[in-house]
Amino acid sequence: MTVETYDAIVLGAGAAGLMCAATAGQRGRRVLLLDQADEPGKKILISGGGRCNFTNLHTAPDRYLSQNPHFAKSALGRYTAQDFLALVEAHGIAWHEKTLGQLFCDGSARQIVALLLAECAKGGVAVHCGDAIGEISHGDGLFRVAYGTQSATAPALVIATGGPSIPKMGASGFAYDLARRFGLKVVEPRPVLVPLTLGGDEVLFRELSGVAAEVIASCGKASFREAALFTHRGLSGPAILQISSYWRRGGSIGIRFVPDAPRGWLVQAKQAHPRLSLRKLLSEALPDRLAATLCDQLHLDGELGALTDKALNIAEARLADWRFTPNGSEGFAKAEVTAGGISTAELSSKTMAARQMPGLYAIGEAVDVTGWLGGYNFQWAWASGWATGQAI
Repeated sequence: MTVETYDAIVLGAGAAGLMCAATAGQRGRRVLLLDQADEPGKKILISGGGRCNFTNLHTAPDRYLSQNPHFAKSALGRYTAQDFLALVEAHGIAWHEKTLGQLFCDGSARQIVALLLAECAKGGVAVHCGDAIGEISHGDGLFRVAYGTQSATAPALVIATGGPSIPKMGASGFAYDLARRFGLKVVEPRPVLVPLTLGGDEVLFRELSGVAAEVIASCGKASFREAALFTHRGLSGPAILQISSYWRRGGSIGIRFVPDAPRGWLVQAKQAHPRLSLRKLLSEALPDRLAATLCDQLHLDGELGALTDKALNIAEARLADWRFTPNGSEGFAKAEVTAGGISTAELSSKTMAARQMPGLYAIGEAVDVTGWLGGYNFQWAWASGWATGQAI
């Protein structure tokens, strides 16, 4: 078996791996990019409904979760959303801002994969997909990687294989197993940006499957104002996906229905329209089926004028912070990303290099840095990939 020699081997041709390989290649490094999937960028292709929410204009370190909340600052500060947007425009890709700073391709996510492959080609990167990664070893300052019937060595090895979210796309815990083998600690991975499931007394809300409403979802100090969607299994929609990153099993989340309602609004409505029913009032702000279910749960109906101010104030308080206690989530199969991963305590925040293993790097979703919904995780992939590409 012939053994090819490179300056760096990047494992994983996703967003972070492609960015890293292209950056290093354009700096004159000889780079091999490997992926077991049959084509590069598979998760990019399904992102954003096929249009790829490729970054977010409001990217900031406080929109990322990590055991070290400061870790992402360096990379995000040195390669920004504007930097990637400039690359998108240089490739002539039309884009639009949807909401909340989220940028999408006007056309297809394939344009982003094509951009990254073109940048790799510009740097002379060798891209090899479709063969299983075999034995990985280290000795005499070199990493050796077997793939298919071939083998390669390099003084630098980059772990860019992501986390186990969306296993049908080939995702796995490969990155964590490899990191542990080289002595790196791993923060327990968990599925996030994921629908939450309901059971017990809350199962009745599953009967509202398909009903959506704008709400404020909260958990601890975190809160998000976006749409929530009731499903046949529980709760989904952007507000729920966002708050799922902060929720832990056994805990509850709060939902503020009618988020624009002023303090004392039910009593005020009673004074202005005493003949109006609570169900009718709620249905002016919420879908009819949801309004009816909430009224049933509040055990209040009939005309507002027949209800006491105390009862209405209690109802208002509950509608402002309706507690749900999910019995779980839909897991890695439906999670957009994975929280946890290779511990940032093991890595340099500037280069993503392992402190105790010279030549080893970890980037992207494989690392314990997880962004909000809306392009933040792609921006972390670009920024961390760029940082390592500059270093190797």
